Amino acid sequence: MPVIECDVEAARDRLEAAGVTVDSGNTDHERWRASRGGATAVAYDDKIVIQGSDPRDIEALLREGGGRAHVYFDGGSRGNPGPAAIGWVIVTGDGIVAEGGETIGTATNNQAEYEALITGLEAARDYDYDEVHVRGDSELIVKQVRGEYDTNDPDLREKRVTVRELLREFDEWTLEYVPREVNDRADGLVNEALDRA
Repeated sequence: MPVIECDVEAARDRLEAAGVTVDSGNTDHERWRASRGGATAVAYDDKIVIQGSDPRDIEALLREGGGRAHVYFDGGSRGNPGPAAIGWVIVTGDGIVAEGGETIGTATNNQAEYEALITGLEAARDYDYDEVHVRGDSELIVKQVRGEYDTNDPDLREKRVTVRELLREFDEWTLEYVPREVNDRADGLVNEALDRA
């Protein structure tokens, strides 16, 4: 359950500017509440608590944009192709800002890696970061996106185009390969999602 310490009236203005309906609070302690997608934001004197199954969309509107983030991604399949899942984590100097792990149906390992990268970049974009430093433990995907390797697979080629389009939305970005130990949280989210399936 995300908690955002902020100026709750400025956050209310951001929500209303994005077309979100903001209602009065349900108790004396609540200043206001607003719902979007699968989540509800509840404002108190100096913080907002977000509840619900999918807080990313409303949380992105509430957080002040800009700044730098590190995005870690991982994808995996049990079988190749087989049941697949993705994991991604956004980290700033304040710690983990957001993370996600979910199954994506049947896919190859490389398709899952690309889906994880795309989803992590979309989340970073939604949080309005100016600069992202992206890290993954798939050397193949990293080198394909950077143009060091090519691919003959049309599906992977299309996903690479999507990644490059997303990267262009940031003022600055880097993409680098890291060992699995450095990417352990994203890797753990993949395995948790596959274990739940």
